[in-house]
Parts: sequence; C-alpha cells; structure tokens
Amino acid sequence: MDHLGLSDVFPPFNLRIQAGELLLRPITDEVLPQLIAVAGGGVHDPALMPFYYPWTDAPADRLPTEFAQYHWGARARWSRASWSLEFAVEYEGVIVGTQGFATKDYVITRTGETGSWLGRSHQGQGIGTQMRQAICAFIFDYLDAEEITSGAFTNNPASLAVSRKVGYRPNGANRLVSRGALALDQRLVLTPDDFVRGEPITVWGAHAFRAFIGLEP
Repeated sequence: MDHLGLSDVFPPFNLRIQAGELLLRPITDEVLPQLIAVAGGGVHDPALMPFYYPWTDAPADRLPTEFAQYHWGARARWSRASWSLEFAVEYEGVIVGTQGFATKDYVITRTGETGSWLGRSHQGQGIGTQMRQAICAFIFDYLDAEEITSGAFTNNPASLAVSRKVGYRPNGANRLVSRGALALDQRLVLTPDDFVRGEPITVWGAHAFRAFIGLEP
C-alpha cells in the first residue's frame, strides 16, 4: 500500500476555503493551541452565555483540555450519518475563532446547522459575517445544500445581526434553559435564493470531501 497522509485518511484535513483575507482551515492538532489561546482571551461578556452548551464556563485550568477533547471527539465520532465540519478561522494571517457546520443524514436531508465563535478582540470588524458567508457559499455551491439553519438566543443581538446580513429568515423559536433560567432560542433558516454573498470563495479539497461524505461514487 502506498504511504498515506493524514488528509488521505481524513479528507476534512485537506479542505480550505479562501475568501479575500479570510481563510477557513482545518482544526489540526497544530492549530489547537492557537485556538485555545484565543478562547482563553475571552469570547463573550462573562455575564451572558450565548452558547447552547456553556463550554466557556469551564474553569480556566480545564478549558484547554476540554476544548481539545471536543475537537478530538468530533473527529472520532465522524460518520456519513452524522458529522460536524469544524474550521479554524484565519484572518490576515491570524487565528481568530472557529466556524462549523453540523448535520445528520446529509446526503438525504441536504441541510445542516452553522455555528461559530470569534475572540472578543476580533469582534465588531465584520469578520463574523465574512466567515458565515464563506461557509454558506461552500455548503451551497460545493455540497449541494438546499437550506442551512442556525439559531441564537434572543439576548445575543450580534449573532442575530450576522444572520440577518447573510440572509437567514426567522423560523420559529425554542424555549431552552441557559444557566438555570429560561432562554429563547430564535431559529433561523437560509435558502440559496435568500443568501447574501460576500467575497467569492476559492476551495481546495472539495472533490475528496464530497466522496468522503457520500456525494460522489
């Protein structure tokens, strides 16, 4: 057997999406320490919790390990029936956050949910909108999606504003619990016709990835 590289064994490691100064790159073990440093510098106002799973509430001495374990686990659990594609976001050569897309039975459903975070020092510069536009363009144009969903608590106006800019429309609401209190989760849906595009994207590794998830023979 010919020598195999990691990207042969796990094709998501070969995916890259470029949009202007923004690059979505795979979260390899070499990138994890940089992301942990960004997360450790703060992601949101500590008085609020914008995430469904409150990972940023982890004690400072546990956050690095739990962060790495989450990404290792996402790789280990990967199957065609259920997968989560996670990218590190690099902007002007600096790692600033993550952008993901999670789905189940994608070959049949042609839908999934975006999720992301951005270090506080990099917020308010339009990067959040650009990274969402880049992942949605990839999912629609290269993976043949029919819709993309998202959601945010109603006390998270920044995330909801990004969704509006990209073209998501309201799609109901869920009543959830966050930090022991009621939290309203605004559901959102994006279709190709509503999608507000940003910078054109250049993609590497798409063909192998399509085969990996069952879109090609």
